[in-house]
Amino acid sequence: MTFQSCVKIINEWDIVAARQLGRKISKEIGFGTVDQARITTAISELARNIFLYAGNGEICIRKVAEGTKNGLEIIAKDHGPGIIDIRKVMQDGYTTSGGLGAGLPGVKRLMDDFDIESKTGGDEKGTVIRATKWIR
Repeated sequence: MTFQSCVKIINEWDIVAARQLGRKISKEIGFGTVDQARITTAISELARNIFLYAGNGEICIRKVAEGTKNGLEIIAKDHGPGIIDIRKVMQDGYTTSGGLGAGLPGVKRLMDDFDIESKTGGDEKGTVIRATKWIR
């Protein structure tokens, strides 16, 4: 059975709700406090990006296992305009919102696995980011 819990991101309070859910689940499955902080920071960045750039979407969190490894996967999904140049947004310091530009590169550093897919046109437009943290 796969456990998955999602938070719809529509307003700034939903970012807080997604962070709280991530901390709760990461603690329940055995992450230490440092990794709990990394996970909640990654969730915050992903949820904020949904809110700022797509308008709405969702953050889903689920427990994952691969062989003897256990971990947590964050899936950030939206149907926004998509990312035109993924390589550019993955550069440290790049920002379109006037922020610090730590967003997606920061999420990639905080997590163990990171994957991004984005489409910019048609009915399929939007972005899906998957980030996984493994228990050490």
